[in-house]
Amino acid sequence: MAPPLLSPAPLPSLAPDPHSYAGRSSARVSHLALNLTVDFDNQTIAGSATWQLVNPAAATEVVLDSRDLRIAAVELLDYAGNPTPATFTLGTADPTLGQALHVAIAADTSALRIHYRTAPTAAALQWLAPAQTAGTQPFLFTQSQAILARTWLPCQDSPGIRFTYEASLQVPAHLLALMSAENPKARSATGAYSFRMTQPIPAYLMALAVGDLAYAPLSHRTGIYAEPVTLPAAMHEFADLEKMVAAAEQLYGAYRWGQYDLLMLPPSFPFGGMENPRLTFVTPTILAGDRSLTSLVAHELAHSWSGNLVTNGTWNDFWLNEGFTVYFERRIMEHLYGRDYADMLQVLGRDALHDTIAELGAGSPDTHLRLQLAGRDPDEGLTEIAYEKGCALLLTLESLIGRPRLDAFIKEYFTRFSFRAMDTATFLAYLRTELLDKEAGLEEQLQLGAWVDGPGLPASAPAVTSSRFVAVDELLKRLGHGTAPGALVPATAGWSSHEWVHFLHGLPPTLSAHDLGVLDDAFYFTASGNAEINTAWFAHTLRAGYAAALPAAENFLRHVGRRKFLVPLYRALLATPDGPARARAIYAQARANYHSVATGTLDSLVA
Repeated sequence: MAPPLLSPAPLPSLAPDPHSYAGRSSARVSHLALNLTVDFDNQTIAGSATWQLVNPAAATEVVLDSRDLRIAAVELLDYAGNPTPATFTLGTADPTLGQALHVAIAADTSALRIHYRTAPTAAALQWLAPAQTAGTQPFLFTQSQAILARTWLPCQDSPGIRFTYEASLQVPAHLLALMSAENPKARSATGAYSFRMTQPIPAYLMALAVGDLAYAPLSHRTGIYAEPVTLPAAMHEFADLEKMVAAAEQLYGAYRWGQYDLLMLPPSFPFGGMENPRLTFVTPTILAGDRSLTSLVAHELAHSWSGNLVTNGTWNDFWLNEGFTVYFERRIMEHLYGRDYADMLQVLGRDALHDTIAELGAGSPDTHLRLQLAGRDPDEGLTEIAYEKGCALLLTLESLIGRPRLDAFIKEYFTRFSFRAMDTATFLAYLRTELLDKEAGLEEQLQLGAWVDGPGLPASAPAVTSSRFVAVDELLKRLGHGTAPGALVPATAGWSSHEWVHFLHGLPPTLSAHDLGVLDDAFYFTASGNAEINTAWFAHTLRAGYAAALPAAENFLRHVGRRKFLVPLYRALLATPDGPARARAIYAQARANYHSVATGTLDSLVA
């Protein structure tokens, strides 16, 4: 096994991670060598994971995380590479955390090799039949965030622990394999692939995809992987990808990961995107045809700094990943498309934040930025609080000190803490030292405590407005005063997806099926094909029982796996008189197309 090419930075003194067993030993992993075979017939991955260790305190055991893995054997390797059988035990199984894998190690242990096989039900893995893809071949992809890496890899599954890796994979010869690493651009005739990741990453950024994929470059360092039939549309949609990377670098420093590629996944992918280093996974639901939904790609790109470069130490600190990333994303979009465009994103985000606060409860501790998720699935913290309240804190700081000072602070933050983890307490100390303590009264103006450990949205948050939405609101007023929808069509020419979504959100929730039919005749919402518009529209049609849209809504629910869209539509359906039975019928047909991340939420909602 080759030594790591870039050693992980020393771990700062962070709070213990309540979602990883790894803290029970001071021995830490530093480099991984994978040797795996992907078996589509049995829906398993099998082989070995060899971990190099760092053991400064001379611990007598190393502890890793595992969940539903079948551990066949463990070997210890001394500094000469000689293997000996290891003594290992698996702890009591927890439905969320899995099992602690305890391995006894000796003073001369430099590495351990774990021989294992995944279960067909591994939560991180989604095995798709050809009918679930855009082509004629099966597909596999992983989703490791937040703590699902342990379901396909025995690892120290904490965002505060980083490692480099290399991998050898065997897959069916007619398919292409990709990882969050240096990737091939074409298929291997034998199905054998080699990978390496020279920068240290946490386990949740481990990613694998195998499918009938082709590659198209967009610039010297950007490109797209997609199923061949999808590739032309993806190339058109993401033509500005290199401009996004360049804009990000102008804001906050050099892109540190070499290549930046996108992988367009099948519709079952449960998220909009996942910021796997060098290879962002994205949903096809952003293929709008007019590049109006590409802010999602700007978001995942921004994670190359906030999240991948400087990482939340535990999932209680998730806002440090997402709040910075949302702020950064909108700065990229402003740079490329103007302030009025970014303002629309800010308003939509603030609306989503208010909706989340209302849903969670204005006084709920889950509306704090610093979360307390011990004993719970960390996915419960994946709400608009981390994203939009975190962004609103940075907007507030910008309003108090100005953009130039804030930009300098953020750029230095990314530089100083590159390839390291950061928890909330450490960040607050750094913020005070570098900014707040240098100006009397600044922390009081910011109301920092109310942001981090207080509920809701603090009063210090600046209002967000959009001139383009003001124009939308004027049309909504005219509509409310009796203007026929058809008469409004000329004024909507050139609207972006964001303006249409704002329009749909502004419609009264009491519209009848007849009213919706008149709107549909004017604006063709049911036939839109834009997933954001579809979701906002179908919420109205399901609620009102607008029969003409029902087939399209049901088709959407059966084929789209993005949790952001599924949850509000199933809720709208469940709220209707005959909705529960219809929802269960649709869900029974669609569930096999959803990833476990989505079914984990929907099973309890729809059941």
